[in-house]
Amino acid sequence: MLSWDSFASQRKELPVARRLVVFDCDGVLVDSERLGAQAMRELVATEGLLYSPADALALIRGRKVATWVAELEQELGRALPPDFVPEFRRRSAALFATSLRPVPHVRQVIDELALPFCTASSAPREKIVHTLGLTGLLSRFEDRIYSAYEVGSWKPDPGLFLHAARDMDVPAGRCAVVEDSLVGVRAAVAAGMTAFGYAPPENGTAADLAAAGAITFESMTALPALLGKWSALQPVSASISAR
Repeated sequence: MLSWDSFASQRKELPVARRLVVFDCDGVLVDSERLGAQAMRELVATEGLLYSPADALALIRGRKVATWVAELEQELGRALPPDFVPEFRRRSAALFATSLRPVPHVRQVIDELALPFCTASSAPREKIVHTLGLTGLLSRFEDRIYSAYEVGSWKPDPGLFLHAARDMDVPAGRCAVVEDSLVGVRAAVAAGMTAFGYAPPENGTAADLAAAGAITFESMTALPALLGKWSALQPVSASISAR
């Protein structure tokens, strides 16, 4: 694992130019994934599958619902009920209404960010808008919301991030992606973007995100300094960590 100084030594100073920070939504802007994992655990328990909170979170984090549902069906050896996904979304929404919060310190990060930014998520647009609205973050993003369902490309495919960069008129090499999932980091790297991996200790994901090419950090309070250093340097592949 590289230090920041070693990472920076591989890059060249660039003239001031437009850059873009792309935030994932679930687990990066809003602390929704644990609530979604809870809804999933409750539902699959009625089908005879028992998941720990950690295993449930690992299954759904950053992934298309249809993908992990197919894996559950493979594990069960049969199809889940037709109303499984609608019921999962209903239960998740009920939990969001009472318990959803922004990721700690992310509101301050966004409010003080001098660089252009957007959010790009594997979730449907209506869910992104709903969760950002519940947490008071929607006004910060307005028309800079990108959904995989509208693009037809889900992480780890880089298509969603590349679409966001094109729409924001920023070259991929001048984009940074803030992600908490392995598939998201892989998508960012495949897009030629710099990946910052949000890995609070309780997630247990730092090693995997770093191995996939992310600059990992444990708290959103560390992100502004990392983005500040990145914005002055030319992106290259590297993996470092920050607390």
